[in-house]
Amino acid sequence: MANVAKKKGQTACEYCNNFVWDEEDEQYYCEMDMDEDDYVRLVSGHYSECPYFVNGDEYKVVRHQM
Repeated sequence: MANVAKKKGQTACEYCNNFVWDEEDEQYYCEMDMDEDDYVRLVSGHYSECPYFVNGDEYKVVRHQM
């Protein structure tokens, strides 16, 4: 997945559990198996936020409890 320009309300890939490091290529990739149409909709701003976003923030619950 290419870098997606951040827009208001759009989730950041860096915090997504599907955004994984590839040792071989030495860069991050989106692990979701989306087709070309879904990717175009995501990049063009059709979605207000990524429909595949899974929060990878392990400390979200802890911060919420504070």
